Amino acid sequence: MDIAAIQSMYGATPTAVNNGTSVTAPQGFDSMLNSVMELLKDTNSLQQAAQNEEMAFSLGETQNTHDLMIAQQKANVALQYTVAVRDSVIGAYNTIINMQI
Repeated sequence: MDIAAIQSMYGATPTAVNNGTSVTAPQGFDSMLNSVMELLKDTNSLQQAAQNEEMAFSLGETQNTHDLMIAQQKANVALQYTVAVRDSVIGAYNTIINMQI
């Protein structure tokens, strides 16, 4: 995953660089939600690719365990990342809900 995808997921893009640190500007909830939905689609496609590799290996269509392990590891990392993002969003939501007005 590249820097632009991570920045878009958190709803921020660099606007200026000052002494090696970037200053970010919020893009809004809509763009964050769209980027999270794209993350979910990417995770689902990687899970499906891993399942397809497993099925091809099980049926004897391929003998390459290297590709199978790579597909499984990509799917695992994507799932862990998606769960971490979900947990962060739920934590932020709970914090907002518990605020006293």
